[in-house]
Amino acid sequence: MSDSTPTPTSAPTPAPAPTPTPTPTAEEAPATDAAVRAELTRLRDSIDNIDAAVVHMLAERFKCTQQVGVLKAEHQLPPADPAREARQIARLRELAESAKLDPAFAEKLLNFIIAEVIRHHETIADGTR
Repeated sequence: MSDSTPTPTSAPTPAPAPTPTPTPTAEEAPATDAAVRAELTRLRDSIDNIDAAVVHMLAERFKCTQQVGVLKAEHQLPPADPAREARQIARLRELAESAKLDPAFAEKLLNFIIAEVIRHHETIADGTR
């Protein structure tokens, strides 16, 4: 007599998923041409120089706004000047457009700077009261 009891069947075991290979950076890729690496270095050096110039320009700007804050405090003027801020934002948006820079980005940047200037002006005013 044959055994007619069915034997349980199991599903085939799935193959493990392949581990993704990380994409090498331009500097790591063995086939990267030396000229490409040199151009990347040149461009990044320019970016570093521009970043340094931006920092120095912001430092000069804040030196001027500190003086404005002192004058405002000495003459009991408010730290914020919404009309001037609106004019500056409109002016900067126009400059951004002519420079092919996103005007919304330029406005966000100026709003951030203005907020910091007002904070400085408030601190100065608090020190003169």
